[in-house]
Amino acid sequence: MDFVAGCIGGAAGVLVGHPFDTVKVRLQVQSVDKPLYRGTYHCFQSIIRQESVFGLYKGIGSPMMGLTFINAIVFGVQGNTMRLLGVDTPTNQFLAGAAAGTIQCVICCPMELAKTRMQMQGTGEKKSSRKLYKNSLDCLARIYKREGLRGVNRGMVTTLIRETPGFGVYFLAYDVLTRSLGCELDDPFMIPKLLFAGGMAGIASWLSTYPVDVIKSRLQADGVGGVNQYSSIADCVRQSVRREGYMVFTRGLTSTLLRAFPVNAATFATVTLILMYARGREEGPKDCEPVQPSHHAQIQQQAHPSSL
Repeated sequence: MDFVAGCIGGAAGVLVGHPFDTVKVRLQVQSVDKPLYRGTYHCFQSIIRQESVFGLYKGIGSPMMGLTFINAIVFGVQGNTMRLLGVDTPTNQFLAGAAAGTIQCVICCPMELAKTRMQMQGTGEKKSSRKLYKNSLDCLARIYKREGLRGVNRGMVTTLIRETPGFGVYFLAYDVLTRSLGCELDDPFMIPKLLFAGGMAGIASWLSTYPVDVIKSRLQADGVGGVNQYSSIADCVRQSVRREGYMVFTRGLTSTLLRAFPVNAATFATVTLILMYARGREEGPKDCEPVQPSHHAQIQQQAHPSSL
């Protein structure tokens, strides 16, 4: 039931957060010489005006398809790592989260590659005159046919650099926040506290690795127009800093932070309600009781930043 609730909760998070992710990617990879968007709000406005509201949901099929596998990996690895470590401490939560983040990159990297390519397709057009990719699966199939396995895993190193500490920070921040806020059985604010902890943990996770995400997006979007601009991670960093300065690493940060809180809040709300319905009102809230470490660890597995 934890797995099912996590998947449904994650789906709710994707539906809420994907428009913000589309804006983030567009801002991260737009040309500095001929920028299409002046900022987060202008990007939102332009996409809706030029491509309709559905333009904000371009590439949503990829994260929706990969969601089940990613959640299965994250929940399984994080739970097993915590059991292996034996003691529920903030440090162990970080290590378990980092382990989960590392393993799930196998699915996350190709999924985000397809998402990024789909999000960039038909930029500024309500109806693309020429669609290169029909859907996320077709996108990955075409990339594999043209570039092989290496092409499908483009951006894997930057994904690893982002996800490993990112998930570690998420689980650490969530653990510290839930312990600090407390969670009593008869506390009427139990669910708001969990939502707040999850949302803030998501923000902390993104802030800790955001510069890497900018480079990852640029590498994965590179070659969309048929020309590859970057030869490596270092080359991407060099060119980006030389042309745009160090502020390039904050491109799209506003939309990312606006997305981080509601995504994790939506995920937590859905997961919590499903678990409370499935287990009964009495058993459900016990899962977040800080005096029972094993149950406390279970709730921490039920929401994560990948969206990330």
